[in-house]
Amino acid sequence: MRAICCRLKSDYSYTVNNVYNTFPWPSGTDEQKYSIEQTAQSILNARAKYADCTLAQLYGDKAYMFPELVEAHRENDKAVMAAYGFGMKMTESECVAELFKLYEKLTKQ
Repeated sequence: MRAICCRLKSDYSYTVNNVYNTFPWPSGTDEQKYSIEQTAQSILNARAKYADCTLAQLYGDKAYMFPELVEAHRENDKAVMAAYGFGMKMTESECVAELFKLYEKLTKQ
């Protein structure tokens, strides 16, 4: 998101057209897709435990995020990175660079 979305004042401004649909989604195996579905559901389940909280309250201060939400995101990150064939030790910059390479390859076809 930080690599491609715009800002309004100091806040990020993004939509489905300029962030979420920008990079190619990995084809992945059925097992990888299932893992992503399950870990995404775990995120939703963790959020549901705190239904009275806004997204800003759930994610505003990373140091005070609910532990089960942190763990759910960590597991989802692992599942998504595995589907892309990326290692978990990649930096954000390395990950974005690889995603841009995939995007470039798709747009040249």
